[in-house]
Amino acid sequence: MFTSMAQPVRAAALGEQLADLLRARIVSGQLPPDTHLVEDTLAAEFDVSRGPVRDALRILQGEGLVEGKRRGLAVRGFTHHDIDELYEVREAIEQLACRLAIQRGGDWSPADAEVQGMVKAAGAGDQHTFAVCDLSFHSHFYQLSGNLRLQTLWHQYRPTFAALLDVTNAQDKDLHPAADDHGTLLRLAQEQQYDAFAAELSTHLAGSRRRMIESMHNRLRALAG
Repeated sequence: MFTSMAQPVRAAALGEQLADLLRARIVSGQLPPDTHLVEDTLAAEFDVSRGPVRDALRILQGEGLVEGKRRGLAVRGFTHHDIDELYEVREAIEQLACRLAIQRGGDWSPADAEVQGMVKAAGAGDQHTFAVCDLSFHSHFYQLSGNLRLQTLWHQYRPTFAALLDVTNAQDKDLHPAADDHGTLLRLAQEQQYDAFAAELSTHLAGSRRRMIESMHNRLRALAG
C-alpha cells in the first residue's frame, strides 16, 4: 500500500521525478515485492496524469526493478542477489572507465571539487548532498574515459546507485572516512598509479556493497519483529 507524499509532484520531467520516488521506495523496502503498480492509483496519489506514471514505470522496468505480471506491472523487489549483480556490473564497467580516463588524462578539477563537496557535506552531516557529490565524482571518470557506451551504461544505472547511497549513507555516523577514500582515489588517478587505483576502487565498492547488504538484513530483521 502506498503512503501519501507530503506534496504532489509537479514540474518538468515528471516521469523521471516519479521514477526517483518509486525507486527509493523499492530499494528501501517500502514497496515490497509483487506490489502491483496501478497507473490510475499512482496518478491520483501524486496528482499527475497517467502519462508521467507510464514513463516512470517504463524507466523502472528498464532498470529491472519492475516487471510485467498477468495483471499488469508489479515490483520485482530488491534482493541480496540484485545488489551483488549491480555491484559486479558497476565494478566491471568502472574499472574500465577509470583505466581509460587515467590513460587519457584530462582535467581532474571537477572531481576535486566533488571531493571538497563531500568533505563539506560530511562536516554538516548532509547525507543527501554527500551522495550527490559522490556520484558526480565517479561520473567524471566515465566522462574522461571518452567511451560513450560506457557513459550510457553508467547513465542507466546511476539512479539506482543514487537510491542505494541514500540507504547506505544513512547508516554512517561519520562520512569523513568515505570522503577521504575518494580523495585517495583522486590522488592515485592524478599520479596515474592505475594498479593501486584499481585495488582501492575494488575495496571502495566492496565496502558499499557490504553496507547495503547489512542495511537490507537489518530491515528484514525489523520487519520480522
